[in-house]
Amino acid sequence: MKKEKAAVKKTAKQKREYLTVIPAYNEEETIREVVEKTIPYTDVCVVDDASKDTTPAILQELVKKFGNKLHVIRHEKNTHIPGGIQDGMKYAVAAGYDWVITMDAGMSHNPDELGLFTAYGQCDLLIGARKHVQNVPFYRKVISFLGARAMNYSMSGSIFNFIGPGIGDCTSGFRRYSRKAFTEIAATKLKSVSFDFHMEALYLVHQMKGSIEEIGIRYVFSNSSFNRKVLKQAVKFALGLIANKFR
Repeated sequence: MKKEKAAVKKTAKQKREYLTVIPAYNEEETIREVVEKTIPYTDVCVVDDASKDTTPAILQELVKKFGNKLHVIRHEKNTHIPGGIQDGMKYAVAAGYDWVITMDAGMSHNPDELGLFTAYGQCDLLIGARKHVQNVPFYRKVISFLGARAMNYSMSGSIFNFIGPGIGDCTSGFRRYSRKAFTEIAATKLKSVSFDFHMEALYLVHQMKGSIEEIGIRYVFSNSSFNRKVLKQAVKFALGLIANKFR
């Protein structure tokens, strides 16, 4: 009898080990596939960021199908990536998860690679570096390269150190955060407003002296809300981090 109780406790602990947070806005074409392919690896929290298509209805169907394996947070007002992921992390803190994985709702990230993250050793932030890419426009590659250079410099210990920690992909959104890391991010008043969240989250983990590692993933470029306005926001945020080095 004691062994049976121990087994039940162990199973419950495993269910609360990994949570994949997926921010979604008007993802009716892919959200079902993303959730169904993610569930075998981890519990899922989809943050429906005020979708106006059939995404909410599809999510309700999936909740009936998967029960407590899937949690849905509905935003009535669009909060973009920072608000979506942060609310997912707040849920993870309250529910007692050990790890949070973040990924895209549009199948740019392959759910079948979640096993790479769940099998990886201990570190506070594991970044899925986009080593194998498909359909990525040249300008996006340039932006990612420059973003990595700016972030590494902002995290270096000296104004003359341009290499910093040498992180290859600083803007990838396919990541795994430790409880220590996502608890810190969940409690922080964020300055980022869009894709720059990934830079801010990385910087916060670095500031708390968390361990940061990378693992290679595949990335397929699809329709994106990334535009000039978002680029300007990211550049402004990166320049702000660099300016901190001179204060």
